Amino acid sequence: MNANVQASAARMQQAGGLEHFPVALFSMVMGIAGLAIAWHRTHVAFGAPELIGQGVRVLASLLFVLLLVLYVAKWMKYPKAAAAEANHPVRVNFLPAISIDVLLLATAWLQDAPFIATALWIVGVVLHLALTLRAFGSWLHHSYYDIKHVNPAWFIPVVGNVIVPLAGVKIASPEISWFFFSIGVVFWFVLLTIVMNRLFFHEPLPVKLLPTMFILLAPPSVSFLSWMGLTGHLDAFARVLYYAALFMALLLFSNAPRFLRLPFFVSSWAYSFPLAAFTIATITMYDHIGGRLLAACSMGLLGVLSIVVVLLVVRTGVAVVRRQVCVAE
Repeated sequence: MNANVQASAARMQQAGGLEHFPVALFSMVMGIAGLAIAWHRTHVAFGAPELIGQGVRVLASLLFVLLLVLYVAKWMKYPKAAAAEANHPVRVNFLPAISIDVLLLATAWLQDAPFIATALWIVGVVLHLALTLRAFGSWLHHSYYDIKHVNPAWFIPVVGNVIVPLAGVKIASPEISWFFFSIGVVFWFVLLTIVMNRLFFHEPLPVKLLPTMFILLAPPSVSFLSWMGLTGHLDAFARVLYYAALFMALLLFSNAPRFLRLPFFVSSWAYSFPLAAFTIATITMYDHIGGRLLAACSMGLLGVLSIVVVLLVVRTGVAVVRRQVCVAE
């Protein structure tokens, strides 16, 4: 009897549980918070209902609290599993999604709750700097990285730096925002070369990581938004950033059938935040140069983004019910 009970317990643990809670789930908050900010920007630019953005913002905040509680519980109950994930050559790059969540929530709450937003921003800045230094340190002093480990998720620690100015320009000295913006832009170019080398000249990405291709859209989109916040006007460099993002969006959308054929993975949430960032960037372009085409693109992108996030939420819920999330790999 004891042997049967132990075998059943072992099967349950293998099937799923807190020990296998993936830090990549924090990318859910990135996508939902990005959707909230996009709806707020659409409210300001086009008069869309403000209540939608506010509701999505609350959802993102509650989800972050839930995920954070579960992740802390994982560290407390299964420290070896959590440490192994934090040192994994691929999964480690999703760890800064936690600090990015905090920075995005600070941006989402800035107008209606500036005190809370400021506190979140300070925590996010300190945490993301620590995680960025940790990521770069692991890249520089490693004994296990190989070219096959490189994938677009490597941009996550870098992208977080260019998110800092989104709220930072209204909270603290602009020099702090310039510091993080400089880190993000310079090392985005460095990592872009490495990632493209991996994609062009080496074996294809594993199927599970194919959705991370959309992360390529995030750095130029967020960099454009931060540059606009730091400078306040649409100059030549801002146009370079936006049109680089536009080309990347066209490239990804032209390959949409390939992405649509993929099954659902936790990594599928990589579709959401980059698309949200490009949507907000397009709305910002409309704010500065106007035009029916940009207006139509802004509203169309918002519709696509909303549908993508809703579908991802539904698919994630189904996966949780079927115990396909938090499973051993």
